[in-house]
Amino acid sequence: MKRILLLTAFVAACTLGFAQNDLANQQQQNTAQRLLNSNQGLTIGGYGEVHYNQPLNSDTYNNGQLDVHRVVMLFGYNFNEKTQFVTELEFEHVKEVYVEQAFIQHKINNAFQFRGGLMLIPMGIVNEYHEPNTFNGVERPLVDKYIAPTTWREIGAGFTGNILPASIRYQAYVVGGFNGYDGSGKFSGKNGLRKGRQKGAEAYVSSPNFTGKVEYFGIRGLNVGLSGYFGDSQSTLYDGIDKSDKEAVAAADSSTIGMSMIGLDARYTYGGLQLRGQYYYTSLSNTEQYNEFTSSDLGSSLNGLYIEAGYNVFKHLDKVTTDLIPFIRYEQFDTHNKVAGNLAKNDAYDKSAITTGLTWKMTQNAVLKADVQFVKSAADDEFSRTFNAGFGIMF
Repeated sequence: MKRILLLTAFVAACTLGFAQNDLANQQQQNTAQRLLNSNQGLTIGGYGEVHYNQPLNSDTYNNGQLDVHRVVMLFGYNFNEKTQFVTELEFEHVKEVYVEQAFIQHKINNAFQFRGGLMLIPMGIVNEYHEPNTFNGVERPLVDKYIAPTTWREIGAGFTGNILPASIRYQAYVVGGFNGYDGSGKFSGKNGLRKGRQKGAEAYVSSPNFTGKVEYFGIRGLNVGLSGYFGDSQSTLYDGIDKSDKEAVAAADSSTIGMSMIGLDARYTYGGLQLRGQYYYTSLSNTEQYNEFTSSDLGSSLNGLYIEAGYNVFKHLDKVTTDLIPFIRYEQFDTHNKVAGNLAKNDAYDKSAITTGLTWKMTQNAVLKADVQFVKSAADDEFSRTFNAGFGIMF
């Protein structure tokens, strides 16, 4: 309850802005949206980031890690003014290749557009806006790794649009779900739902899921979003079983969980001030049976939040065209927020993190970053520390 009140107070504080009528141009755009808004036939975009991560420990030597974390190319094609296609090809850690998005969009009008294919799940902020110049910190927030497993995408179809008189943008899709069991359990207390992402790679479906988001941008500098994801995990045990075979059906039922995830997020800018925050709560059902069947330790609910403040100290310098943003972010997340049955709550999964550092935007689409991150679980006596540095680009 304290966490919900904290983020509610944050959102309320953000609303101290100034109203204006035509606010569509205030919506932050990711690379895919920029391609969709292009009037050209073939358009090309991309983003990438290179990182250095150095654990800090006064008692031991620790090797750092240098990593070309990701290089991403996006290609869009406008068949005509109504029908478009976008695909995003991602190379991670130099050696891994993924298709992160591949969808077609057909515009009926501004308020009603069909979209189908491999799409980002519209939960929170970073899952949709994860280009390196759109967030502070070298690495993405931990909440967006362990609670909402960024980058989270699945194959599906639905509708999106802008209702401009109400300053509202919405998305609503039916999508494939998490792989919860394909011979072994994919969910755990340590990683939550993250290992179950199918990513559109020969994904199978035994039960479709629903996801949606509504965003309000009717106050200058403010964007508030409410998102949700509802359904069941998938299981290969349902494939080909006789519906009258009660034992086989019971086994398949034990290999799935039900999930209801709610997210609240807010972003606010005023002058040089930049505020953002988000909160997730995920309720999981059938976890006692799932844990017994898969020998796992999945919690029956997960939650997480972060709040962040930054200030562009170059904002009011007339001859300076770059941005320098000191920032601080506080996160708290727990993949064992609640547990079911005889499972004991593991305090190692209840973590807090503080990240503070600098973001220097040499241009709006090229950024240098450095920060120090402190992480501590409820089972630890001290914070672990990591120094991070890197650069990122977007075009």
